[in-house]
Amino acid sequence: MLAIIFLRLILFFVTLVFLAILLGEYMAKVFSGRKTFLSGFFQPLEKFLYKLFGINEKEEMNWKSYALNLLIFNLVGILLLYLIQTFQGFLPLNPQRMKAVRWDTAFNTAVSFVTNTNWQAYSPEASLSYLTQMLCMTVQNFLSAAVGIAAALALIRGFSRKETDGIGNFWQDLTRAILYILLPLSILFAILLASQGVIQNFNPYVQAKTMEGAGQLIAQGPAASQIAIKLLGTNGGGFFNANSAHPYENPTPLSDFFQIISFLLISAGLPLSFGILFKNRKRGLAIFSAMLIIFLLSVGVGVYSEFSPNPLLEKTGVLNGVNREGKDLRFGILSPIVFGVSTTSTSCGAVNSMHDSMMPLSGFVFLFNMMSGEVIFGGVGTGLISMFLFAMVSMFLVGLMIGRTPELYGKKLESFEIVMAVSAIIIPSIIQLSFGSLAVSVKAGISGLNNSGPHGLSEILYAFASGAGNNGSAFAGLNANTQFYNLLIAVAMFVGRFVVIIPALAIAGSLASKKTVPEASRFPTETLLFVLLLVFVVIIVGALTFFPVLALGPFLEHLLLKSGRLF
Repeated sequence: MLAIIFLRLILFFVTLVFLAILLGEYMAKVFSGRKTFLSGFFQPLEKFLYKLFGINEKEEMNWKSYALNLLIFNLVGILLLYLIQTFQGFLPLNPQRMKAVRWDTAFNTAVSFVTNTNWQAYSPEASLSYLTQMLCMTVQNFLSAAVGIAAALALIRGFSRKETDGIGNFWQDLTRAILYILLPLSILFAILLASQGVIQNFNPYVQAKTMEGAGQLIAQGPAASQIAIKLLGTNGGGFFNANSAHPYENPTPLSDFFQIISFLLISAGLPLSFGILFKNRKRGLAIFSAMLIIFLLSVGVGVYSEFSPNPLLEKTGVLNGVNREGKDLRFGILSPIVFGVSTTSTSCGAVNSMHDSMMPLSGFVFLFNMMSGEVIFGGVGTGLISMFLFAMVSMFLVGLMIGRTPELYGKKLESFEIVMAVSAIIIPSIIQLSFGSLAVSVKAGISGLNNSGPHGLSEILYAFASGAGNNGSAFAGLNANTQFYNLLIAVAMFVGRFVVIIPALAIAGSLASKKTVPEASRFPTETLLFVLLLVFVVIIVGALTFFPVLALGPFLEHLLLKSGRLF
């Protein structure tokens, strides 16, 4: 058994690293303006879009202009999504005659999909028409992912350029991310999913009878196209309520393997693209290595937790005491662990099992991955941004220890950059803890709990960590489709997204205007020492910020489970 587990994990990691290297090379070509094998097809379309929308793609933007364009684009997206959900009852492609989505749920959903969170407080197949699924959810899956990539590119330019205020053109970055990366990968992946049995149709829902003779309504719809981009763009919102645990979304072990690889792929490739664009591959490899080390640690804790016998089941002799609750027999035990760690490491939020049913230590891993600031590969683009922010804090600490001005990648880090970096790291944490404290203190917050004690606390913490971390997955034991949670989580999602991106753009503008530090005076950022320092800072910051509340949640539940108590 142990040998099989290791072989499957080795196959998974080898495949991931190999594909990330290939995609990293390709993305570097795309964003440096070099020709690729898709240029002949997409370049004319790219130029046509610039002409259609009156965009001068050669015009450089300073960070304020870049941020303003990005914010307006996203605010318009929120408004359009809200209106489409409100009026979907009058729009076509609605064979089930879905009515308007309730106002607070519609607002929460609009913010959710624009911020790349895809938190779903509703049941998609029971609430949204085919048009709403495609025009709102699928389109925003592309746009929100492209926004994250664009923001990361701007920050990379901040490090690579000198004595200029230009950090790129938002509309060009957005267009290229969609046309050359997200769209072709989504088409390919949708075909792979359809080959495994994922549905793609516009049929009305099917009336069926169960073996017991009861009636059942089986949802249909254009699922494969949305599932492909929801995973590749680290969005995560399912076409069906059960998400990737639904047989129409994730039919086979092979489709499950494809899905896990897909939502890690772009986030894992971007650090390698950074190294190529920066003309120093070792620096990109160092960032990638730091992400991979924390990811491996998370998988290790998850495997230990889920394969350790549940003491209450062990007494009964059932299935050797191993916890199989909430896991699909198609995927066994290992896949839900890797899927859960991957989805909370990347801010994807897709699930192929119920996280509420996992062992307490697994719940701790999922929570920590989201609370640490989506740096363990993280969301598409934003994961790399967050790791850069932690790298700045690491260099600041190094500067304090050796008594010199901190620098990173040849740029001096002064008070403005450090304040922006720390703000982007700390403010989402404040939102998670303060909103969680409010929820456990008022009736509206605890009325939707299915569990009491530390498990109930974990459910509430998970909801706000998922929102502020732009993850979108849920413990599934909390009824969050209330005005209280819809509005608070919407605020958490909006702040969690833009309090990271806007300071990152400000940092990019400040760094781009500076000179480059001489090579001889730089701290080496290609070494194992830098990698371990970065890993250490990420873990310590997360531990210092969240350990007290995690001790009252999953850790306490783990200890009480050993003594025979359940919640």
